[in-house]
Amino acid sequence: MAGSDNDRVGAVETRGIEPVPDAERHGHPGQMFWTWFAANISILGLPLGAALVSFRGLNIWQAVVVAVLGSVGSFALVGALSIAGKRGGAPALTLSRAVFGVRGNAGPTLVTWLSRLGWETINTTTAAFALLALLDVAFGLRRNTVLTVVCLLVFIGCTLLISGLGHATIMWINKWATYAFGLLNLVVIAFLAATVDWHRVLQAPAGPMSAMVVGTGMIAAGTGIGWANAGADYARYLPRHIPGGRLVVASAFGAGIPLIVLISLGSLLAAGEPGLASAADPVAAINTMLPSWMSIPYLIAAFGGLLLSNHLSVYSAGLTMITLGIRVRRTVAVALDMVVTFVGGVYFILIAENFYGPFITFLTLLAVPITAWVGVFAVDMLLRRSYDTDALMNVGRTSRYWYRGGFSWPATTAWAAAIVVGLLFTEASTSATDVWFSGPLADSWIGSNGLGWVVTLTLAAGLHALLRRLAGGAGTEAGARRTEERASTAPTAQEHV
Repeated sequence: MAGSDNDRVGAVETRGIEPVPDAERHGHPGQMFWTWFAANISILGLPLGAALVSFRGLNIWQAVVVAVLGSVGSFALVGALSIAGKRGGAPALTLSRAVFGVRGNAGPTLVTWLSRLGWETINTTTAAFALLALLDVAFGLRRNTVLTVVCLLVFIGCTLLISGLGHATIMWINKWATYAFGLLNLVVIAFLAATVDWHRVLQAPAGPMSAMVVGTGMIAAGTGIGWANAGADYARYLPRHIPGGRLVVASAFGAGIPLIVLISLGSLLAAGEPGLASAADPVAAINTMLPSWMSIPYLIAAFGGLLLSNHLSVYSAGLTMITLGIRVRRTVAVALDMVVTFVGGVYFILIAENFYGPFITFLTLLAVPITAWVGVFAVDMLLRRSYDTDALMNVGRTSRYWYRGGFSWPATTAWAAAIVVGLLFTEASTSATDVWFSGPLADSWIGSNGLGWVVTLTLAAGLHALLRRLAGGAGTEAGARRTEERASTAPTAQEHV
């Protein structure tokens, strides 16, 4: 990959969140294809498809349509939001300072960092289980405390190496590792497909249209929406002249191809294995469906898929941590992130007895403010054509993005209001009897079918657009620029005299 000395394969990327100058921009839209293909190649996409059949009552043809709409559509949104990275040359949450204000951006940034850290811990723990199972099958090594810690460290070490080196190495790894792990996944998929009860699949009745609508939302929420605030992190090195539409297409099809295959296969498997959709450990559940000799390639594929997804998440988390105000080098931010992840993994596997459910429930709640951020940011991006690179890095009162008291009130108000309304439709629980939080509208059709995120996204976008218009530019960059211009042309006291 061509590029500056700062962004070469195998070299440590020294740039943090500061915008990439035009002279150092390089690359092509195809890189986004490989980025999102790699992030979604994991065999763990199968339970999503299984849920369409087991929980939503769809037949295979409906499930395929839902897989296409949900995965391709949601990652088209990821690609659209990544255009901001191409324009501003900075990570998504750094660009978000221009939307929410220097201080107002702290809330979305903190929520994003916590969510990324949480899902990285889930990935790391699951990968450690896969590696433990692999060592047992291949070498007869039984799980114990020391071996568990070693497996955690192996996965963390691989993640740290790739994420620590940075952007260019990640782009290169995404492409070539996808070929290797993609081939393994195809072999596993072929054997899984052979276990399908085709008679039951073809005889299954169609589900209602409303179930397809709900299923599409479920797939979108479980795939692209979770990555929507990371697209700009990987597009920021691309030249400005690249058409935005190419980023949308590359992202949509890069993620859509593996997701459609995996979700469709998961729907097929659910006909003979309904419990796959609700398995606490989907890696183990899928492993039981394979002949014993297939366990080794399957577990390698599962480990590799988790790694390809995790190093992207960790890279973005490091940038988000710096945006939050922790003044360290990018490589140090990545290392700190991995230390916290390691501690979480040790707790999950060696200490906690049933912590997965509560922890994932907590992460589900964080999805509400993240979805609200997507709505606000998307509207701003549609109305904006450029970012002030100096102002993005200036967190003081002199920054153009200081607005009023450090907040863009139209954006902050829309974000907060959408969160409140979104929570009304949200229920967070680990089981029917262990309900952590239940909004007053959680039992409505929207709430019970998991479509609260759609309400949150729509309200955040619509309210932000309305408040911007009512404010007449106040709390936006255009308003800040007009204030600066009036200040620079205003007569001094001496001139008044």
